[in-house]
Amino acid sequence: MDSAAKMCLECLQRRIEADFSGRLTFLHSVSDYRLPFASAAVVQVSNSDLATPPQFVFNYMPYRTTDCFSKYVDEFCVIEGDITESSSTVKQVQAEVSVGISSDTSSDFDTASTECRHFSNGRVLDGCATCKISTRFSCSRAITSLAPTALIGHVSFELFEEIASSFSSGSFEGQLLHSLCQLIEGKSAGRDGANFLSLLGLPSFKENGFPGCIRHPNICPILGVLKSPTDICLVLPKTPFTLENIMHYSPAALQFDWKIQFLIYQLLSALSYLHGLGIAHGNLSPSNILLTDTSWCWLQISEKQLLNTALDPSGKSLELSAGSHCFEGCPSHALYADLSLLNSVNWQSCFYSWWKGELSNFEYLLVLNRLAGRRWGDHTFYSVMPWVIDFSVKPDENNIAGWRDLSKSKWRLAKGDEQLDFTYSTSEMPHHVSDECLSELAVCSYKARRLPLSVLRQAVRSVYEPNEYPSNMQRLYQWTPDECIPEFYCDPHIFNSLHSGMPDLAVPSWAGTSEEFVKLHRDALESNRVSLQMHKWIDITFGYKMSGEAAIAAKNVMLPASTSNVPRSTGRRQLFSQPHPPRQIARRKTHHNNNGQPENNSQSEVDSVEGGDFLIKTNHLNKLEEATSFCEKSWHLDPCYNVHSSDCLKNNTSENELSTDIGRNVSPRKPDSTRNYCEKSTIDSNSLLENIEEGDDSVGYQELMLWRQACSPKINSKRAADDIFSVGCILAELHMGKPLFGSSSLASYLDSGILPGSVQDIPHHMKVIVKACIENDWKRRPSVKCLLESPYFPKSVKSSYYFLAAFHGLSRNDLRLQYAATFAKQGALKRMGAFGAAMCAPYCLPLIVTSASDAEAEWAYLLLAEFLKCLKSEAVMKFVVPSVQRVLQGTGYSHLKVSLLQGSFMQDLWNRIGKQAYFETIHLLIISNLCIAPHKSSTSAASVLLIGFSEELGVPVTVHQTILPLMLSFGKGICNDGIDVLIRIGGLIGEKFVVKQILPLLNTVVNSCICTLSVSKPEPVQSWGSSALIDCLTTLDGLVPVLTTETIVKELIEDRDSPYVKIIMHRDIGIQVRQVVNDIFDLASSGRVASCDGTVHIWNGQTGRLISIFSERSLASSTQLAERDEDNMLHFNPLPSGMLSSAFHGNSYTTMDYLGFSDRLIVGTGNGSLRFIDVNQGQKLHLWRSECVDSGFPPIISSICSSSSVRMSPEESMGFPSWIAAASSTGQCRLFDLRSGKIISSWQAHDGYVTELAATADYQLVSSSLDKTLRIWDLRRNWSSEQRVFRGYSDGVSGFSVWGQNIISICRNKIGLSSLQSHADEDGHYRASLQHVYMADGEAKNASVLSAITILPFSRLFLLGTEDGYLKICC
Repeated sequence: MDSAAKMCLECLQRRIEADFSGRLTFLHSVSDYRLPFASAAVVQVSNSDLATPPQFVFNYMPYRTTDCFSKYVDEFCVIEGDITESSSTVKQVQAEVSVGISSDTSSDFDTASTECRHFSNGRVLDGCATCKISTRFSCSRAITSLAPTALIGHVSFELFEEIASSFSSGSFEGQLLHSLCQLIEGKSAGRDGANFLSLLGLPSFKENGFPGCIRHPNICPILGVLKSPTDICLVLPKTPFTLENIMHYSPAALQFDWKIQFLIYQLLSALSYLHGLGIAHGNLSPSNILLTDTSWCWLQISEKQLLNTALDPSGKSLELSAGSHCFEGCPSHALYADLSLLNSVNWQSCFYSWWKGELSNFEYLLVLNRLAGRRWGDHTFYSVMPWVIDFSVKPDENNIAGWRDLSKSKWRLAKGDEQLDFTYSTSEMPHHVSDECLSELAVCSYKARRLPLSVLRQAVRSVYEPNEYPSNMQRLYQWTPDECIPEFYCDPHIFNSLHSGMPDLAVPSWAGTSEEFVKLHRDALESNRVSLQMHKWIDITFGYKMSGEAAIAAKNVMLPASTSNVPRSTGRRQLFSQPHPPRQIARRKTHHNNNGQPENNSQSEVDSVEGGDFLIKTNHLNKLEEATSFCEKSWHLDPCYNVHSSDCLKNNTSENELSTDIGRNVSPRKPDSTRNYCEKSTIDSNSLLENIEEGDDSVGYQELMLWRQACSPKINSKRAADDIFSVGCILAELHMGKPLFGSSSLASYLDSGILPGSVQDIPHHMKVIVKACIENDWKRRPSVKCLLESPYFPKSVKSSYYFLAAFHGLSRNDLRLQYAATFAKQGALKRMGAFGAAMCAPYCLPLIVTSASDAEAEWAYLLLAEFLKCLKSEAVMKFVVPSVQRVLQGTGYSHLKVSLLQGSFMQDLWNRIGKQAYFETIHLLIISNLCIAPHKSSTSAASVLLIGFSEELGVPVTVHQTILPLMLSFGKGICNDGIDVLIRIGGLIGEKFVVKQILPLLNTVVNSCICTLSVSKPEPVQSWGSSALIDCLTTLDGLVPVLTTETIVKELIEDRDSPYVKIIMHRDIGIQVRQVVNDIFDLASSGRVASCDGTVHIWNGQTGRLISIFSERSLASSTQLAERDEDNMLHFNPLPSGMLSSAFHGNSYTTMDYLGFSDRLIVGTGNGSLRFIDVNQGQKLHLWRSECVDSGFPPIISSICSSSSVRMSPEESMGFPSWIAAASSTGQCRLFDLRSGKIISSWQAHDGYVTELAATADYQLVSSSLDKTLRIWDLRRNWSSEQRVFRGYSDGVSGFSVWGQNIISICRNKIGLSSLQSHADEDGHYRASLQHVYMADGEAKNASVLSAITILPFSRLFLLGTEDGYLKICC
């Protein structure tokens, strides 16, 4: 029975907020209930400094003073009244107690299983008559072994913060990896390493092992146990998947036999540990098998194992009803009083009840939601209900008006058939539906009145705007293409707003109150009109119209996932492959009184067939046969994995003992903290490596048959045997793709012993294992030890498990890397063979990319080299090459990169993957390390490697693979070492090679450079032509010593086509500067466009014709021109650092702003000046100039804005500006009075280059900078002091855009979200919320560096520009 402390979701959230002072973010609940009650939730720290804060699961259990687990927790908690005890003390006490527990190998605490005793700090507690956690050991030992890493104490945020910090830093089990590294290297090590290996079955499995304080690597870690007056909260790490998720949403992720074998081996290893403790799991199913992001298996430990069962004095099991732990006054019980709260879902009985009209539509749909994996509380995969009316009129079964067509999806009704047909015909992957039938955005919008604002800001919009949410039900229905949620049919509180500024959600005029609306809406859902169509909606949402021709006909083809073999935790699960039968009998018909009001007493209406004519009876029988056939074909919805006898919870030692009690014949001893409780292990590095073996990975049928015949089961507990039965069912389903047993087929098998026919779909060798596990006679099932030692598991699987088990402890990545490298260095990968090494590679090699220190680089290099030796060529291409590519693509200094380029690694890689693959994947990346300001150590190593390879490649390959790519890098930042490669290769091969191969290529590059430099069109600032020409001349100079005098005269002097001669003879050659367009404005009043690229160009906005060009004169200009400019200067009595009082000459324009009221441009220059340009008159106006800095070099004007740019909405027009703000490259900001030209103020706004300025109000200025901050200045205050500073950026803020109260900034490949009205955190800091930009599939992240951003106001989209030349529209 389920003894969890179930609460409604709102009370669960309130409980967490109360327990942890509101400093945690409640993400969603975790529950198997069909109704919104749960005892577990997913949370994360609200203000974490990490980019992706870790998530944790809080699992609440009831606190009872009679439970062994509660007593155990009490012993660790601070005694009542002493609230000053810190969590660190709690941790220390726990460590001391653990030592005391672990030190006794055979103490007097090992009593018979029927006598349960507790101890703590060496003190024996009273016996327990109701708890039986373990049948072999005391409860204290069993609990310590199940939760050895847990920090225990009173519930508080401080203790949880310590837990979260230890988890994030990997300090929970770091000592274990260190001990293992010492043991592997043959050094003196602690006992942890040897004890851990004994858990894995090294040197051999022991079914009668002793409990310990080291976590088994396949048992889900319990990080903390937090006690409150009424509950005990288990803190668990959040895993992204369960095995059930994978089987339902991405079965291709387990398509290989070895993956299944590896998974089952992990599961059996965890069961071996539990059974050795005298504990049966008792509830083994795919939903209880957790998978980490690396698909490592964790067996979930919950209250069932920690409490086993709780019995009251009468011997009856205790059960807590849902909602029993809710806060006082919670209305949940009343809302769901008429619904079943049973946790188990027997779909067949539910279907028949619904089909006959005994179960409501609402309840049946909740059952289907649960089967599809949808769950209350999780907004990303919420329970879905159909909209049945459009709320235009009051629903009336006798009137067709207002009823929704349930034969079409809401997406189809909202988008229209024409749009869906167009989408399907024009898409690269044909589809009609691009999103879920119920998205997170829709759910949060529906529940906006009840959700915290933090959730709305994250899921709907970063800035809370209450007026943007639909105000009434009819508008809500029209607004969304998504389906409905259950609350609109059962919970009137969803209409009541908790937020100021957001009114209650209005109900239609035909419903006076929200309570009345919910009743009428629910009546509409249960009406005969809807009941007769409900099967059509089920077919679209859960049934056969989700795939195949039926989906195409229904315009219901879903956009498939980009990759099918990637594990997924959510997705659309098709429950039925046949049309769903229609409902035959309406459940209820509401009778109305004379006043037209519905009466409370409703009666069931059943269409009787007794006494009817033959045709009616025949029709009824046909429909019953159709429903029966439908149920038989959908039997997989009732999977059965467990066999439980009715008396399995009784205190029957002959049935419950998992093994003989070792404590009966053991003499009592005092606890000895100096001795380990585990048997002394003799394993060392040599014996450890002996267990790492290579073997034939194929599983022979004959070998398995011999194993089955020779296997003598030693299992003597039915509960342990039931766990083995569950393993057999899971193994069969992994291979068949469907459950082995349904409820009826399992009952038939247990009764007759005849297996279902589907077992024939299992491969023959697998069938031997499955049949052994599901033997009808439980005493004939093999033990866990027998299964682990069976030939079903190849030696490579076992060896890989030994290698990877410790790798998945709660440790830091650098310790994992050190462990893997140390083990590999001793020959572990070589001994396990190519296949075993290939199994380990996906777990180990991703750590190499993150290596930072020199020590980590050495370990990474060692690990790469070992994998290169041991893997087959195909595996090297799949695993090693991508890792090497990522290292070579890294920027800056990398010790690992230098090691890869300097040693023999590249030569070995060449030999393993072949020349062609090497050139396609690695060679160009080596050349790229000679370009774009690389580190000197990397360039030196890369150049030596390329020169060395040229000797082996030969002339043709060297020219095409090395010489040409290097020359194509001319003008693109090639370093001196890159040019040196060309020179040295030329000298190595000889003069003939230089004359025949290199000089003609250089001649081609020079011709291209000359053509480029002769064009009058402006070029980029670092002109490719001029830079490439310099690189050519440098190369020629280096090659001259290789040539003889005669060759030099002939090829470089007398030949008019030689590069030198061409450069000398070309008259107009010069180095021009190509300007980058750094600003552009739409001059709306005149229909023109202005662009700035060092000069200002005015274009015709319709034809693109150039109208005029503006630029500043150089110092070489005539005095007359200078005086002409002087006439346009504005003279005034300047303030300190005032305006220009003499003529300005020289420098390019850097940025500009548009004054729409006067059709003028303000242009900033490279020497700190501001130039005004009259666009209509086509002339330059006055010039303002700031003072020079002490160095004499004036700062560059990097950004300009004026108060006329203030527009809070697109409908507003620009007003007359009162001031102009200009920022410089030094971080200085100046405010000018536009009317007088005087400087109002000047202040140091940033510590680096100011990238953007924007006026958000007449008194407010926003600025961003490369100093990694974004700042908001209130010009009414003392702006010389810092105002609001938004931090949290990992790099410089390259720009931003303002829309309303939102500020969307860009920082490398992320966007930052902040608000003009943000509040500081507890430390007084403002932080921008950085997010990745995702592609349309929702999975791939944008990797390009973002360079520009602008808002498209009328569509509320924003446009991003990237450094690689792309424009991306985002929402």
